[in-house]
Amino acid sequence: MVTCLGAEIAEDHPDGVLLVGVLPGAIPFLADLVRAIEVPSEVDFLSISPFGGGLGSGGTGRVRLTLDLDLDIHGRDVVVVEEIVDTGLTLNYVLSELQARHPRSISACALVDRTRRRLVPVEVAYRGLESDEDLLLGYGLGHGGRYANLAGLYAVEASDLSSHPDHHVAALYGTLPAC
Repeated sequence: MVTCLGAEIAEDHPDGVLLVGVLPGAIPFLADLVRAIEVPSEVDFLSISPFGGGLGSGGTGRVRLTLDLDLDIHGRDVVVVEEIVDTGLTLNYVLSELQARHPRSISACALVDRTRRRLVPVEVAYRGLESDEDLLLGYGLGHGGRYANLAGLYAVEASDLSSHPDHHVAALYGTLPAC
């Protein structure tokens, strides 16, 4: 899947592309993706604050950049890389923020796209897979600080993890040796 996405991106950007990874979840996917793109490519990162669930839950309901790009994107072809696009709020914010910097083109690439949960219309030009699973773990997607480092992508029951965060440790990581 990542090889195919890399080929699509390379075909659309034969002169090269700047990949912008949204930290922290995009790292594993982006690392594989950049190796699959066979045109000149650069990588930069940004990080944003989470939406925080809105005012009623103690969050601000707003998002802001907490880490900005090092590279100038003016006049460049940019692909924003996310591990998952869910409501579209985060991606919409990032695309709007970067569009104001006048790239030649800007598009999005996601490992997982959950179109059924969209709150704002946002286009994902390069999509690894579309999923309706409630909770996915691995390949940058984690839960409670766990599982994001798994090499594979796993669908699990959210109810299992809310009551027992380590419920899937042995099954997903394998039996851990006693050292």
